[in-house]
Amino acid sequence: MELLDALSQTFDHATKVVGGVQPDQLGARTPCTEWDVRALLSHMTGVVNNMGRGARGEDLLPNMEQFPLEDDLGSQFRTGAEHTLASWKATDPSGNVNIGAGPMPAQAAMSINLIDTATHSWDVARATGQDGTLSDELATMVLGVAQGVVNDDVRKFAGILPPIEISTGAAPTDQLAAFMGRQP
Repeated sequence: MELLDALSQTFDHATKVVGGVQPDQLGARTPCTEWDVRALLSHMTGVVNNMGRGARGEDLLPNMEQFPLEDDLGSQFRTGAEHTLASWKATDPSGNVNIGAGPMPAQAAMSINLIDTATHSWDVARATGQDGTLSDELATMVLGVAQGVVNDDVRKFAGILPPIEISTGAAPTDQLAAFMGRQP
């Protein structure tokens, strides 16, 4: 599976999860202990929009953690995801982009976008009682990308907890969640 295909499928999955959040669930706790559902959705939507801005070479958002949410969360996320995916498709994959951590290879930035969206859609699903399961093929792809990107330094910088030990025969989505420091 190509990285852009995986990102497109992850955006589709995340849109479904984000669209399934009910207003009375916005204050619910998430596996990201520092964020409730509202704050996590603000982060997710801000990151997706900021990634598109970076891919297009535009000024980045001043604070993607404070992205204002609209009433129709699913449509808002979908719109940002569509613009970002179009921006990644138009970006030279061998070039550099700035998504907030200084210039980096576009492939690395797309990988971060993939990992962040897949992981946080699982977090939102878990917090709101939805199914956060990715297809096995997609989850396996995201896990492989995450294992190539998320090392101890990245974990410290991004506040990602250490991996959780689980059975090697666990479902791919559970393996991804565990690698990203979540208890499946």
